[in-house]
Amino acid sequence: MRRWSVPVVAVTGEDWVMRWVRASKRTLADCTLTGSMFIAKSVQRAATSAALAGLILAVAQPIRLAAQQPAQSAQALTAVPLTEPGVNALPLPEDRGQAALGQALKHLSTTASVMMIVAHPDDEDGALLTYLSRGLGVRAILYTLTRGEGGQNAMSVDSYDALGIIRTNELLKASEYYGAKQLWGTQADFGFSKTQEESFAQWGHDRVLYDAVLAVRQERPQVIVSTFIGAITDGHGQHQVSGEIAQEVFKAAGDPKVFPEQLKDGLQPWQPLAVYGMVPFAPVTDKGMFDYATGKWAPAKFKNYVTGEWITNVPSTDVTIPVGKWDPVLGRSYMQIAREGWGQQKSQNGGANPTLSGPASSYYHLWAVAPAAAARPGAISTNDDLFHNSRVNIDTSVAGVAHLAGSPVPEDIAGTLREIDAAIKQSVSKCPCAVGLPVAKELAPIYRQTLEIRTAIANSSLGGEAKAGMLLELDAKAAQFQDAFKNLLGLDLIAFTAKPGGGQGGGPFRGGSADEMPRTVQPGEEVRVKVHASQGTTETRLGRVWLEDACRFGLGSTCAPWKNEPAKEDSGPIDPAAPATDRTFQVHVPENASATEPYFTRSSTEQPYYDLTQPEWRGRSFAPYPLAAWAEFIFDRLPIRLGQVVQTLGRVQGPGGIYEPLVVTPAIGLRMDPDARILPLDGAALPVRVTVHAQAAAEGTVELQLPAGWRANPPQANFHLDSAGDSQPVEFSVSPIAAEAGAYSIQAIAHSGGRTYQSGWQSVGYPGLQPYNLYKTAQLKTRKVDVKLAPGLRIGYVMGTGDLVPQALEGMGAQSHLLTAAELASGDLSAFNVIVVGIRAYSTRSELATSQPRLNEFVRQGRTMIVQYQSGNFPAPLPLTMGRMAERVVDERAPVKLLQSTDPLLTWPNSITTKDFDGWVEERGHSFLDTWDSGYSALTETADAGQDPQRGGLLVAHPGKGTYIYVAFALYRQLPELVPGAYRIMANLLSAGQDAKTVSALTDTRSK
Repeated sequence: MRRWSVPVVAVTGEDWVMRWVRASKRTLADCTLTGSMFIAKSVQRAATSAALAGLILAVAQPIRLAAQQPAQSAQALTAVPLTEPGVNALPLPEDRGQAALGQALKHLSTTASVMMIVAHPDDEDGALLTYLSRGLGVRAILYTLTRGEGGQNAMSVDSYDALGIIRTNELLKASEYYGAKQLWGTQADFGFSKTQEESFAQWGHDRVLYDAVLAVRQERPQVIVSTFIGAITDGHGQHQVSGEIAQEVFKAAGDPKVFPEQLKDGLQPWQPLAVYGMVPFAPVTDKGMFDYATGKWAPAKFKNYVTGEWITNVPSTDVTIPVGKWDPVLGRSYMQIAREGWGQQKSQNGGANPTLSGPASSYYHLWAVAPAAAARPGAISTNDDLFHNSRVNIDTSVAGVAHLAGSPVPEDIAGTLREIDAAIKQSVSKCPCAVGLPVAKELAPIYRQTLEIRTAIANSSLGGEAKAGMLLELDAKAAQFQDAFKNLLGLDLIAFTAKPGGGQGGGPFRGGSADEMPRTVQPGEEVRVKVHASQGTTETRLGRVWLEDACRFGLGSTCAPWKNEPAKEDSGPIDPAAPATDRTFQVHVPENASATEPYFTRSSTEQPYYDLTQPEWRGRSFAPYPLAAWAEFIFDRLPIRLGQVVQTLGRVQGPGGIYEPLVVTPAIGLRMDPDARILPLDGAALPVRVTVHAQAAAEGTVELQLPAGWRANPPQANFHLDSAGDSQPVEFSVSPIAAEAGAYSIQAIAHSGGRTYQSGWQSVGYPGLQPYNLYKTAQLKTRKVDVKLAPGLRIGYVMGTGDLVPQALEGMGAQSHLLTAAELASGDLSAFNVIVVGIRAYSTRSELATSQPRLNEFVRQGRTMIVQYQSGNFPAPLPLTMGRMAERVVDERAPVKLLQSTDPLLTWPNSITTKDFDGWVEERGHSFLDTWDSGYSALTETADAGQDPQRGGLLVAHPGKGTYIYVAFALYRQLPELVPGAYRIMANLLSAGQDAKTVSALTDTRSK
């Protein structure tokens, strides 16, 4: 076995050594280590040379400095690259112990890698990713164009960017099950799109391709796969874009002339070796292919975007992957694991049903293979492998890393890679194997050799492109070895904020516990961080424990280092042999520490892409968390590093203690509640409510920035907060003097401690999902709207998955009462003139359907019921149905025709015209009804280009004495955006059935 001995020293020392090695025409094989001193054998033999002796001192000095630090890798032979710290404090059962070890060994034995490209969270073939990663050890990356901002939300009222944060976290949770790394594009989901032309028109083709090319060049996957193929069988236009881009990136990423600006900082081109697309799941029959976005059939026609050729039949199934295979170590099939992961995306699916065990397959079509990976005819007859089949033969061995050089590499390097490959395969061939020390001792020399060859390649004269691929694979191997050692040797690390004096304990039968602490720290604050490291064998030694801030992630001059020092009680040396070690650090948060917030922003929800505050983070899920802890263990004179983001422990009733990453927030935050409201219809003053919340005791003033000529009473308000977590509402009365038609904004500003604050944050998420803070300027949008509403309405509102319609009704002067399940079942419904059913309520409120007879009687007695869009068929006083594929009109500018312009619903108290559909956002509506009883009247007609006319968007019936209305138009999206026509339409729906003689009493405004 070759020996490559390299130092654990500062880079300066390594550079000096390598310069000497190259200058003297020797190899690293001539070198050895004595303790922590790196000395060349030939230098030892020529120690009388003054020049060489000086060089020895120059090399040795930085090594001695490193060795002076307590137990700082002094016993280690080789340095290991610092990876990114883990975020999840409590990994899944599949990622612990014997199960994790088995998977780590699978990863060690292969260099296979795949990138799946999709459009939205929940588009992914999670079963394939799980099979590849957990079953075969493939390095799996999931690249998702958007964060799903334009989707629906079955879990909360959050929408747009807040929903994007939720879906980002949901997919991260799902990817834990898949065993995949998550990357993102900068595109924003702008709602349902029916064509890829529309999607590209919104995003720009080059923007989408740029992001994908960058991701491929950074990750260098051997295989690209996509669940979509760039044809109408994909349905959603954004799906079609992802299918096309997956093929285009196969060509583009390896061409240095494509986006050459990406290559200026050392990034290298990369040519993937094969690209696949899932065989269409939408029907392709003798009628052609089905487009579920439009519900229409078209001639079968599929484009190969790599070759430019067209296929006029169903793309062939070239590989069939057995994703339903049972894993005896993990205890279930890969499909079952993946389905549980996919079900974590609850905002879209409300949670998935468990999947039964049994055979299941994923079917993929091969679009192209690089010449270097083309299989010899007849070499392989089976087609159940993306990497080795009748058309593709990719070298996925560790020895194959040498091929990444693009030209022959020195035999020392190639030979060492072959030795590592053979040694790993020999170890893995013995498994299932016993865990523990014997296996660790067997892997240690292979790990050492891997680290040594990695350093040798880094310091070799190989070209940049050759190094890029080889080092990426060897860095991955180093991380996989450390994963294996972690579980073989019982190594553990967790770090958390702590109170003075230490943890809560828990008694001999409950084990220790972290302290319950606030989730946030503020700039300038002092905080204690406890790092708990443990080792399960006496053969390991804890070398050192330290903290590292996010400055290492390329923040440059904008990053202020976090100062830390050991707490007084932990200032002594570490006992390297202790089974468990607690080290407490006193940490000072910099005065100018940045808030932990998304690095991707956009000026409005209408912007279909994100701007980046830190372009170097492009592709990441979130900005790096501010502080991480590291521990370095030594085993067989080899370093094993574990990193963990510093956590906080909070308690939630039911789940109990929950770990969350520590985040930074400003000392004071401001929030407008509500943040959008029309001006009062009667010309009265506009109530403005600002909530001030603080991370510590604070006092100061709040004032409003107003449009010219407007006045606030009081002009300035004081606030006083006694302790952390306190909040205080501050109320103003704003006189909109001489307000004209149009939109206005009011900005809140707080002054405290010599600083100014203009924004606040909300913790976005729901119980069971890791939250993340979304920041928003404390601004109230307002508008003068010409709308009339019947006075004295008493409105009952059945909230579904969540919307802001009740707040909009309050802005019109109509208070609504949120109806409980008990009130629906047995309350006095006659107390209300109108009952409004919120979006998706029939899917989330089971009591609603069982109360339908009471609601039908409510209508027959002369009252009004308004049902907003629902996600499936629902009961009504007269029959109506939604088609199997509920129709939607996605173009917010689609023409609307009024079929019965004289119907009272369109004439009183506001005269509705087609102009009331101007200025809408995101969409016209969805879940347009398909059929309905003759007792209903359809009042409107609209359609996207090429779509059949949709008349099921606004239906009205009059059972008995009352009025029943179904409205599929997306009023719930328009009202928070202060779209005037949406207020006028909603006012008419609410006023339905009221006495027209009251028109003289209606509140009126005179300008639009």
